[in-house]
Amino acid sequence: MKKLRWFAYLICATAATSRAAPSPGEKESKEAKAKALLGEKPGAAAAGPKDLLNPTQPVTTEIYADEAFFDSAKNIGKFTGHVKVVDPRFNMQSEKLTAYISKENQGLEKAVAAGNVGVIRDRPDTKGAPPMRSIGLADNAIYTTSDGIVELTGNPRVQQGLNMHVATSPETVMLLNQDGQLTTRGPSRTEIRQQPSPSPAPGASASPAASPGSSSSPTSSPSATP
Repeated sequence: MKKLRWFAYLICATAATSRAAPSPGEKESKEAKAKALLGEKPGAAAAGPKDLLNPTQPVTTEIYADEAFFDSAKNIGKFTGHVKVVDPRFNMQSEKLTAYISKENQGLEKAVAAGNVGVIRDRPDTKGAPPMRSIGLADNAIYTTSDGIVELTGNPRVQQGLNMHVATSPETVMLLNQDGQLTTRGPSRTEIRQQPSPSPAPGASASPAASPGSSSSPTSSPSATP
């Protein structure tokens, strides 16, 4: 597959405008996410930015595709064929993708995906536990940078842990925000799954009960005969 990279930097008003080279840790983190999205075994996930909606450092979006077309006059990029998006805020794959670029900071403003869409969002845990992962599948998806929401349309479904939320109508719309909160508009079905309780270890048994009439008090030894 011919690999095309497209970088979009989102810089807040107070951030420096210089483009510093990524540190080895940042590079390894992005490569791990790319491998995970490409189906390779991922390594340890690095913690994401604390506030992804208002970043204080540049945010890089990488887009891989078989073909790409850029229209600088309209500030859009169109990608087709095995499209994969690697971004600190979400990972996505689809058959087609249109990326809209902000005229203000030249960063990603909106991404519109179509065809066998898959979205992965990880919400970092504040106490250092593994992040909570949400996986969304749909015919179409729209990611908007301003609010951090992914809108899934066309028979969407979202899995969080063991639980599954499935649309029961093609008109149902699901909204997945940056914090992993899911809002559904339209008919749906929710599957809440519980793992079975662990079975007792083989050979483990309760202590046998004392026999009727038996006494637990020690037997006093007979007195010596004078």
